[in-house]
Amino acid sequence: MTLGAFSVSLSVKDLSKSRAFYTALGFEEFTGDVDAGWIMMRNGDAVIGLFQGMFEGNLLTFNPGWDQNAQAVEGFTDIREIQAMLKNQGIALETETDPDGDGPANFMVIDPDGNAVFLDQHLPKP
Repeated sequence: MTLGAFSVSLSVKDLSKSRAFYTALGFEEFTGDVDAGWIMMRNGDAVIGLFQGMFEGNLLTFNPGWDQNAQAVEGFTDIREIQAMLKNQGIALETETDPDGDGPANFMVIDPDGNAVFLDQHLPKP
């Protein structure tokens, strides 16, 4: 199972202030849509997403089909296959995607300590 790019998605109150703070820590913005309320930033291999008004709490995020530069990769495990593998292992899903769907999709699981793990695929099935 290949989960794809990893980042920490932070729910922020003020995107501009958070961007300035993380810029001071050496992060650089590399993609996003400020008008839509989100940006992605990187410092070396560390990637964070700043999201204003999109969800509550912070998430561990995996993007099947993307590398750490948010670029498409070949031969990735489709999110529906990952979802089925987790369900077959008895992992409860917080949210689900249509197992028969196609294209972009997402789902969420909660780890044993209450941490949200968000899987978000932006590409069609390989």
